[in-house]
Amino acid sequence: MNNTVKTALLLGTMSGLLLLIGEALGGAGGMAIGFLVAVVTNLASYWFSDTIVLRMYNAEEVGPGHRLFDTVDRLAKRAGLPQPRCYVIPDESPNAFATGRDPQHAAVAATAGILRLLTDDELEGVLGHELAHVKHRDILISSVAATLAAAIMMISRFAMFFGGSNGRDDREGANPFAMLATIILAPIAAMLIQAAISRSREFDADAGGSLIAGGPNGLVSALRKIEVGSKRIPLDANPATAHMFIMKPVSVSGLLGLFSTHPPTADRIEALLQKG
Repeated sequence: MNNTVKTALLLGTMSGLLLLIGEALGGAGGMAIGFLVAVVTNLASYWFSDTIVLRMYNAEEVGPGHRLFDTVDRLAKRAGLPQPRCYVIPDESPNAFATGRDPQHAAVAATAGILRLLTDDELEGVLGHELAHVKHRDILISSVAATLAAAIMMISRFAMFFGGSNGRDDREGANPFAMLATIILAPIAAMLIQAAISRSREFDADAGGSLIAGGPNGLVSALRKIEVGSKRIPLDANPATAHMFIMKPVSVSGLLGLFSTHPPTADRIEALLQKG
């Protein structure tokens, strides 16, 4: 199943979920509102998912002369890709991700911490990995999934706050189905959307990134450093975006962590060394 079909399925899943939640909370009127929310959310997730995710992390765009921009520029030319926009996330936890709807509208973001932690060769390995996601067109489904999952979680919290009435008789109190949908089904749906993203994409991006960077050694060393550094300084990440990073943020654990799309770091390193 290609990423275009997966994206369409995700958008359809989100629409159906919003309609169900709307009907549970407010009957026919709630369903109509759910439909409007679904239309707006689907459009926003396709056209503006990259902007939404970058704003979540207060990412600041950088240009020529900055280490991140110049490294991405060099690797993008090597990979035959358009120059992505480049952003620095003001956080000391080492991590990075790529976003956007296609290679012509891609962006690469890296934390201030990863730029300080890694050598040039290691940084090339990480950014080669992110550009491989761009080249494989993983970034659309990844960005859309992040936006949809964040929207579901936000709606869930909003509905929980207001209690969920079925609109027929306020004296009956909260609608049990609405509470079930918002307390249990919505967060699970958000995690399932993330789980729909294949774990194999990280292995593929690692392999593709090592080709772009000219070898696996830089990425292997970077992965080891990032794993240690992210445990020492956890990134306060939105769980809905955890799948986008080169390594799962340590702060995303517990039940949310069970749905991680990242293979163990040791397995990724072993695969890189075998191919190298």
